[in-house]
Amino acid sequence: MIQSMTGFGASEKDGFRIEIRSLNHRFTDISMRLMPWLSEHEIPLRNLLKERFSRGKFDATVTLKDYSKLKLKVNTALAKEIYDNLNFMKTDLAISEEIGINAMLAYKEFLISEEPEYNISSLYDAFNQAMDQLEKMRRNEGRTIQEDIVKRIDHLESLNKQLMELSPEAENKFKIKINERIKEFLDEIQTDKDRITHEIVVLAEKIDITEEIIRIDNHLKQFRKILSNGDTIGKRLDFLLQELNRESNTVGSKTDDYKISSFVIEMKSEIEKIREQAQNIQ
Repeated sequence: MIQSMTGFGASEKDGFRIEIRSLNHRFTDISMRLMPWLSEHEIPLRNLLKERFSRGKFDATVTLKDYSKLKLKVNTALAKEIYDNLNFMKTDLAISEEIGINAMLAYKEFLISEEPEYNISSLYDAFNQAMDQLEKMRRNEGRTIQEDIVKRIDHLESLNKQLMELSPEAENKFKIKINERIKEFLDEIQTDKDRITHEIVVLAEKIDITEEIIRIDNHLKQFRKILSNGDTIGKRLDFLLQELNRESNTVGSKTDDYKISSFVIEMKSEIEKIREQAQNIQ
């Protein structure tokens, strides 16, 4: 089943709170926010996301809900050294202000360390559960997108079939129109009628849209096949949409028939709507 690239998953276990959000992205982009004492787990957690998901921009946050499990440790030896040096500066520079606790707190990152008590397996269990929730949401949204795209493919196939039915009629109208204009000239000038007839046939072939219609039909069948296979398909669908758009443009440029032009406009509109949906597929 296909996945959307938009989703959210969250989980809690033994004080850990995990939140993972994902958005559209051409590749895999992961941003991790961890507490300093969990930094050693950043790469393993990143790898878990890469193994589970192929595309998307991911924002993962790991926090500890129960701060009673944190133990603070003060480096008193370093604190004394900092205090002595600050006092030396005070005397040397004749600073009247007293050296208090607020001055020492400016160095808290060096003086105070956190020594939490936590279960590593709980961290990874919570992270995997959050990924499960994220994947479930991405798949649910992917199912909705797939259903919408399939309806639009049905419509495109219907339009393409009508184009095929209109093509001979449009070609005959073109031939009649050209013949009528040429007859007007033939009444006044001497020329090679066989050559003119040949040129008409060649020109009619140039406006023939049969090949484009067949290619559109093949692209739509391939589109259905890719959708049914699922997995990582966003980039392949984008390529097919470019091809569909190119063929519909060619059909539009080959004919001035009003009915065919209106169908082409409708097809291009559907293709653009599918593109908007496909951009959110993994």
